[in-house]
Amino acid sequence: MTAITSPAESTTLGLLDRLAAGPVICAEGYLFELERRGYLQAGAFVPKVVLDHPEQVSALHEEFVHAGSDVVEAFTYYAHREKLRLIGAEDLLEPMNRQALELARVVARKHGALLAGNVCNTNVYDPTDSATHDQVRAIFTEQISWAVEAGADFIIAETISWAGEAHIALDVIRESGLPSVIMLVPHKDPDMRDGGTVAEVCRSLADSGADVVGLNCARGPETMLPLLAEVTAAVDVPVAALPVPYRTTPDEPTMQSLRDPIGEKLLPGGIPFPTGLDPFTCNRYEIAEFTRKATDLGARYLGICCGAGPHHIRAVAEALGRTPPASAYSPDMSKHAFLGSDAALRQHNLVYGRDY
Repeated sequence: MTAITSPAESTTLGLLDRLAAGPVICAEGYLFELERRGYLQAGAFVPKVVLDHPEQVSALHEEFVHAGSDVVEAFTYYAHREKLRLIGAEDLLEPMNRQALELARVVARKHGALLAGNVCNTNVYDPTDSATHDQVRAIFTEQISWAVEAGADFIIAETISWAGEAHIALDVIRESGLPSVIMLVPHKDPDMRDGGTVAEVCRSLADSGADVVGLNCARGPETMLPLLAEVTAAVDVPVAALPVPYRTTPDEPTMQSLRDPIGEKLLPGGIPFPTGLDPFTCNRYEIAEFTRKATDLGARYLGICCGAGPHHIRAVAEALGRTPPASAYSPDMSKHAFLGSDAALRQHNLVYGRDY
């Protein structure tokens, strides 16, 4: 296979240099956030929004950078051949990818952020069928080729549940010459579907040349942290930690396994995932606490996955001691007319604070 070569477009400090200097923040969650805003359909979750409403994608890129993200990730998640086959729109494959990359490139270069290309689980990989391995490689190769042509600074491969598929993604990224971030998704069974713990597979990926390894999606802060501890203990490369912002528990360790006895009669299929997760959403303070704990464990590449809003990303940044532009609007309840403490407040109103 012909190697993919990368043009030297970016003049920003690269991913590996930034990681050497300190943590890197990567905002994710485009699927859920744009679905909530009414620009993307839950189910297939194909990001047609990059073609139908590109201004909304650009606006969300801007919001995430404003909140503190060091990375603008092109919204090519699920913009792969298999997903588009599912909805009968394979003709949109290349335009969708190129448009998503261009939208991200413009915002990244405007703010001096890193531009990340993105590939993800293909839903094609079968460990017993070598033909699917070739299909997966082809899917990754075309998407990564477009990212290279767009001037991506590095490539993210994420939400991968098969060790074999993760290694294929790494192989193709290495052919491009760009740095790699490989993130596994541990489901209710925390091991990879083709065997091995996430720590063992992360170590194997690191030994094979991955620049960053780690975990993203499915698990919330509480149930990701124990696995994250195992990963950071197993590898010598920077570790990624991007949970979903939902209150998962040891009994319900993933957002897909969460159950809502109060609202279940109204939920499609009786389960909250993916469009009824609102009651389980972590607040910004829980996300800040996760960031501190993940950093204490040694994670260096930090963020939030499906369900993230800009306020969550600001919480990550502030937990790391940063003051992104959005911090100018961080809460200051001292000025609240009834709950505040500022001396300039009209004191006769403060008695009513007790009524709340």
